[in-house]
Amino acid sequence: MSNFPSIFNDVIGPVMRGPSSSHCAAALRIGRLSRDLMDGQLNDILIEFDPNGSLATTHKSQGSDMGLFGGFLGWEADDDRLPDSEKFLATAGINFSIVIKDIAADHPNTYKLTLTNSFGTRQLTAISTGGGMIEVISIDGNEVTMAGDYVETLIYCRSAQETIISYLNNTIVFDEIVYHGKGKPFIEIKSQHVPNEHIRKELLAMNEVETVKILKPVLPVMARKNLSVPFITCNEMMSYNEGKDKALWELAMDYESMRGNISTTEVYEKMRHIVKIMANAIDSGLKGTKYDDRILGSQSPMYQEQMTANKLIGGTAINRVILYVSAIMEVKSSMGVIVAAPTAGSCGALPGAIFGIAHTLNLPEDEIVKAMLAAGLIGVFIAAHATFAAEVGGCMAETGSGGGMAAAALVGMHGGTLVQAISAASISLQNSLGIICDPIGNRVEAPCLGRNVMAATNAVSCANMALSNYEHLIPLDEVIETMKAVGDQIHYTLRCTNLGGLSTTNAAKKIEALLEEKTGSMFKSC
Repeated sequence: MSNFPSIFNDVIGPVMRGPSSSHCAAALRIGRLSRDLMDGQLNDILIEFDPNGSLATTHKSQGSDMGLFGGFLGWEADDDRLPDSEKFLATAGINFSIVIKDIAADHPNTYKLTLTNSFGTRQLTAISTGGGMIEVISIDGNEVTMAGDYVETLIYCRSAQETIISYLNNTIVFDEIVYHGKGKPFIEIKSQHVPNEHIRKELLAMNEVETVKILKPVLPVMARKNLSVPFITCNEMMSYNEGKDKALWELAMDYESMRGNISTTEVYEKMRHIVKIMANAIDSGLKGTKYDDRILGSQSPMYQEQMTANKLIGGTAINRVILYVSAIMEVKSSMGVIVAAPTAGSCGALPGAIFGIAHTLNLPEDEIVKAMLAAGLIGVFIAAHATFAAEVGGCMAETGSGGGMAAAALVGMHGGTLVQAISAASISLQNSLGIICDPIGNRVEAPCLGRNVMAATNAVSCANMALSNYEHLIPLDEVIETMKAVGDQIHYTLRCTNLGGLSTTNAAKKIEALLEEKTGSMFKSC
C-alpha cells in the first residue's frame, strides 16, 4: 500500500470474482507481474507458502491458486474463466507445484515464486496486504518495494551500471532509478509510461546490459513522484474543510482528484461505474445463484419471499438491507462479479446498507454515488493507518471497516452533517473491535455472511445514533489507531488461518472434508 491510499486502489475495488480479495485478486496481480518478469513465457513454477502464514491452509479453498493461475495467464480479476484457470494453465503447457515450507516469511500472506522458462529462472516474493493490494518485496535476491502502481522497468546488468544510468538520465523521463546489486543485479526504473521500443533496443545493444524486463501496472490509479494529498487523517480533513463547509463526499472527490491526478468529474464517474456493478450484483443475487463448491446455497430469494409476505420482524428498510447484503455475498460465493468494498469477504455490508436504505427512500443513483465516495474516504483513513486484511487484523478489519464506512455514508445520504457522519463511523468501528476471522469449512461464506449483515445493520443503527447526536467519545483517528493495535494482539489462529474459532469445530471440519471430497485435490504438494 502507498503512503497515501487511493479510494479506487485500496478501498473500493477491485472488480473481481472469487471468495477473497486478499487471496484471489491479490494473487492474480502477483501472477500478472510474474508473467511480465518472464516476458509472458512460463514453463515451470514453484509456489512456496510458509507453514506459519495464512496461505498454507487457505490458498486452495479461498482462491489464491485460482488467482495466481489467472495472473500467470495474463487475465483480469473478473475474467469468467477464473474458476477453470488450472485447466487453462495446463492447456498452456505451464507446470506448477505448491510446497509448504519455512520461507522465513514475516507476513502471513507471503508468496514466494520460482519462475522458469527456456531463457532461465527468476524468483519473485510478494505479499498480499488486504483488499487486493499487494507489495513485491524481493526479485532475484534484491529487496524491492513495488505496489503495482508504476511501470517498472528492470535492466539486468553485467557490469558498469553507472554507464547505463547515465544513458537513462539523458534519454527517458522517470520518477525514480534504483540500482539493486545483490543476487542478479538490475536497475529499477519507476515511471508513468513504458519506455519506447527504440530506447529498449539501444539498451539491449549495450554490452553492459543482459536483458530488459517491463512490469506493467496492475492497479487502476498510478503513483507518481512527489505525490501529495490534501489530508490523510480525519483531523487534517476537518482543518482542511474550515471555511469550505464541504460534505464528506465532496472532500472525498478533493482527495482522490489530487491523489490520482484526475479531475473531480473523472472521480465521480469512476464511482458511478462501480455503483452500477454493485447494483448488478444485487439483481443477480436476487434471481438466485448456483455454484457447486460452496457451503450455503441461494438464500436471498427465500428471504425476499418472506419479506414480500410480511412475515419478517422489523421494518422494510432493515430487511431490505439484509436482503441486499445476502444477495451480494451469494454472488461472490458463486464466482459472480462483485466489487471488493473494502474486501471480497466484506463485499456485502457497505453496498447492502447503502443500496438498501437508498431504495427504501427512493433516492436516485447520484445519491448512491455520493454515499460511496463518502464511504471511500473513511476507508482511506483506515487503509492508511490500520488494515483491511483479516489475516492481519481479523474480521474487524474487513466487515468492521465496511460497517464504519457505511455508517458515515448513510448519515450524509440522509442529510446529516459532516460531524455526524464522522461520529457514526467512530461508533460503528468501536462496536466491531476485536472480531475474529474464522471461516467455516475454510470457505469465505459463514460466518462471513452473518458478519456482513451485522456490519450493515450496525451501520444503520450507528447512523441513526449519530443523527440523534449521540456522543461518540473517541475521535475517529484514535479508533482507527486502536483497530491497528487490537489487530496486532489477535492470536494468529483467529486471523483467517483455519486454525481457530468456528473453523476448528467438529461440524466445520466435517463440512470441510465433504467439500474436499466433492471437489478433489486442485494442487500438488510435497
